[in-house]
Amino acid sequence: MRAESAVRCRRGLWDWLAQPTALFGGVYGLLVSSSAVAALTQFGEVTRAARMDDAVWVLFTALASALAHGYAHQIAHRDAQGHPGIRGVVRAVLAEWPLVVAALPTTLLLWGAGLGWWHSTGIEYVAFGINTVLLLGWGLLASRAAGRTWGRAVRIGGTDALLGVAVALVSTLLK
Repeated sequence: MRAESAVRCRRGLWDWLAQPTALFGGVYGLLVSSSAVAALTQFGEVTRAARMDDAVWVLFTALASALAHGYAHQIAHRDAQGHPGIRGVVRAVLAEWPLVVAALPTTLLLWGAGLGWWHSTGIEYVAFGINTVLLLGWGLLASRAAGRTWGRAVRIGGTDALLGVAVALVSTLLK
């Protein structure tokens, strides 16, 4: 009975994480933070104070992206939703929480470097690597939730990770 409850709870969490909104926000947030980190490799300073500024910059970039994305969704769906008013806009923006949460690993790595927990030189490469692994994980999660086999899910997740790296690098080159 206990094992059945644990399986049901784990399955509920899996289904919740595999929702399109969570997946979209998670992937989008990782791409935003990866693009920011890729830009830091080209233009960033490596002092501890600069890393604290970088952490704030990544977090505010994610927050601004969530705000813009939620607001754009609200405007795009205004006719279908009737008259949602301010509450509807707030709900639409708050629904973008996965985007901000996905940027937290990068923010925390940069913040930790700023506090001196680890070397600030090269931390952007570590953050970029972690984001790539997380993109693979999101792709794997989405594929498994869609009923793909483990082998197929790993291939799809790997492709998602490579595409994420390409998007982040192209975004950096265009800036």
